[in-house]
Amino acid sequence: MIKIGIAGYGKIGQLRAKILSERNDIEIVGIYDVKQPENIDAQIFYNSYDELLDSGLDAVFICAYNTVLAEYTTKALDKELHVFCEKPPAMKVEELDSVFDALESSGKVLKYGFNHRYHYSIMEAKKIIDSGEMGKLLWMRGVYGKAGSIDYDKNWRNFKKYSGGGILIDQGIHMLDLMRYFSTEKFNKINSYITTAYWDIKVEDNAFVLMQSDNNVIASMHSSATQWKHKFLLEMCFEEGYLNLDGILSGTRSYAPEKLIIGRREFEDITFAMGKPKETIISFENDNSWNLEIEEFINAVNGKGKVKQGTLQDAFETLSLVQKVYENSEI
Repeated sequence: MIKIGIAGYGKIGQLRAKILSERNDIEIVGIYDVKQPENIDAQIFYNSYDELLDSGLDAVFICAYNTVLAEYTTKALDKELHVFCEKPPAMKVEELDSVFDALESSGKVLKYGFNHRYHYSIMEAKKIIDSGEMGKLLWMRGVYGKAGSIDYDKNWRNFKKYSGGGILIDQGIHMLDLMRYFSTEKFNKINSYITTAYWDIKVEDNAFVLMQSDNNVIASMHSSATQWKHKFLLEMCFEEGYLNLDGILSGTRSYAPEKLIIGRREFEDITFAMGKPKETIISFENDNSWNLEIEEFINAVNGKGKVKQGTLQDAFETLSLVQKVYENSEI
């Protein structure tokens, strides 16, 4: 049995706990939050993070505010505990220096929660791209938009001292991570506009980003909290056709359906085929992404594999991209 502690018992912490509790190789032995949840046994609740780390754990899931993620990760690794940490890895890339040092010294497993990579549509698209059948990537265009909520302006994710930013670092980071994942490009030229268009908050509710890689691949991205109808769309155009990821399954299913659209360019028949190629549409009805990434982490802890997605280097590169967007933004 792997003894697990959970630091931060909000929405994501509770989701992680539910999935972990369904496994027969896991025991949740400790939970820490700023206040004790009503449904948690007092015997496993700890009043401080340090007390949690000293409670006989093998590993800790860190689901706390962004402002403490790097600190909590470093502390756990220094205690020689395995760590699963939610994204983003920190508020600034400079905070990760101590994490790199601690990980190297500890020799333990560290994984970050970028669960979008484990959606079936994402994995299928990655398989097609890696096969080389679509040829060279030409450009990418992504939109990730949400409606906010009645109390959106009161959510901790929109308080900069806790989150480090707004919709970009909260949700847009997933789209930027996928652009990195699918292209393996380094986007070093960035222009962006960060705006607060509607919500009465001190961080952005919209981010418009245009990026160019050293190989002249162009990527554009819009992350929005004023989409009003939830939307996930990532379009990728290659020499031999295109891949569109349209929709993504979530707990509310408000971004559903989840589809992968595969199109092949057609030059043979100018009259009828050009500009309207045949498409293959694959629909996905199940989302096991949360389970799959935990499975990878547990296997790594047990020595049955390695962390392939959500490594520290992955997290560093994606956060670096987020930070560049903020630094190159015009308001």
